[in-house]
Amino acid sequence: MELEIRQYLAVPEVMTTLFLGGGTPTYLSAADLQALFVLVQRWLPLAPGGEFSVECNPEGFTPDRMDVLRSAGVNRISLGVQSFHPEHLRTLERSHSPDTVQTVIEQLRERELTNISLDLIFGVPGQTLFDWEKTLDRAIALKPHHLSTYGLTYEKGTSFWTRRARHVLKPVSEELEREMYALAMSKLPAQGFQHYEISNFALPGAECRHNRIYWRGESYYGFGPGAAGFRSGIRSMNHRSVTTWIKRLQQGDSAVHEEESLDTDLQRREAVMLGLRQIEGIDLADYQQKFGVAIRDLEPDSYARFLNEGWLEETATHIRLTRAGRFVADTVMSEFL
Repeated sequence: MELEIRQYLAVPEVMTTLFLGGGTPTYLSAADLQALFVLVQRWLPLAPGGEFSVECNPEGFTPDRMDVLRSAGVNRISLGVQSFHPEHLRTLERSHSPDTVQTVIEQLRERELTNISLDLIFGVPGQTLFDWEKTLDRAIALKPHHLSTYGLTYEKGTSFWTRRARHVLKPVSEELEREMYALAMSKLPAQGFQHYEISNFALPGAECRHNRIYWRGESYYGFGPGAAGFRSGIRSMNHRSVTTWIKRLQQGDSAVHEEESLDTDLQRREAVMLGLRQIEGIDLADYQQKFGVAIRDLEPDSYARFLNEGWLEETATHIRLTRAGRFVADTVMSEFL
């Protein structure tokens, strides 16, 4: 990775947020994790008070790995829990047990790694609304700072896509998936979790600062296989193949597989799409000052229709999705792209 970082940086650059993810970095041994963090600390030192997140799989997340994370200054843990139902975990191809999650959280807290986020998935084939409510209840009982709730997606090229095509998996109905999302939107705020982004809920002050960089359209680096970056209006995606990524860097080539320069119109439209993901919505004055155009003028007919449908609402300062609009967020956002 150092070869790639050197292509962007001549000297170390202080970061306000760091996020190691894209999978499960904690599959690495404690020694390999230590070597990775030495590299990160050398080139991407964290600013005082900065946020340092690492995605972790409960399975195999051992105390020695936790000790390495703590020593490296990691201060936010994102656990891929997904479900507390053994059958649904098997469907999701997860090997950990529900009890493992509680053990891992206890061990993290013993090491003062208390800023914990749990990722949960709804819409799992065979999952009922009752199952989903029990998963939410168990997650709440563990007292995390942050919860992410994602509807299961079937992306081409994944085993989920293949299993669905072969009728091994039967997706839940759209109505049930809607009920599951509605349940999360009702239950979690009642327990003190603020709904601050379409899929994310947090205790006050525990919102993920790194992800907010994406949603606000700010710049960020991406290092590693499959990593995405956005700098100076240019979006890039690295080669996903680890061997290709290594080979290209060793040859002195760029690890970038795809690159796209966003023209002014596309930047305006993506800012709407990303901004509407945030529950607070988009500051209308800030948007017009930055892009020189009003959001309404991008798609005037669709804008008016969504207001009439009750999917968008204007406040004195912002445009945002309504609660009803969150159920059709993809439809609304696609009109602006």
